[in-house]
Amino acid sequence: MLLRWTNEHYFLTVSIYILLYIIGVAVSIPGAVFFTLAGGFLFGIWFGTLYVVIGATIGATILFVAVKMALADWIARKSSKWIKQMEKGFQENAFHYLLTLRLIPIFPFWLVNVIPALLGVRLATFVSATFLGIIPGAFIYASVGSGLGTLFNSHQPPNLNIIFTPSILFPLLGLAVLALFPVLYRFYKSRSGKENPQ
Repeated sequence: MLLRWTNEHYFLTVSIYILLYIIGVAVSIPGAVFFTLAGGFLFGIWFGTLYVVIGATIGATILFVAVKMALADWIARKSSKWIKQMEKGFQENAFHYLLTLRLIPIFPFWLVNVIPALLGVRLATFVSATFLGIIPGAFIYASVGSGLGTLFNSHQPPNLNIIFTPSILFPLLGLAVLALFPVLYRFYKSRSGKENPQ
């Protein structure tokens, strides 16, 4: 039914989807992963990824600007320990550090929208690093959503062997690799800290 509605009212569906994604990210509603899966399911891998990246970037930017303009003092008190953990990275190279945080989700997505605003990161730096950094994760989750579409379209009784079809297996492997990134990053940081003591 959802796919039929999307095909019959494509641009309306895209507009509603992006708007909902923007709102979800801007107000930090949990469950963006399910929105991304839905994007892959409804629009396919490539367009699903594109719409996710657009919605997430705009939503994150709205939150970033809101924090800078009106909420900085209140959020700074709530996030003081997080600020201390990220401050050095943003001071050294804001773009590369933010890009790393987007590529490797060490901290919650909403937090990475907020802390740069508190630390004075420029808007252009925030938008460009956010846009580029969320593409790989969005692509993988959209691929999983598209794979679910393949599963539903098979019109066959549940069969675990379908997991080994490329359209489902490869996105799941990508998801597994994505989940390992934070662990590998922390391991690398701990090793480099031991090898280069202050």
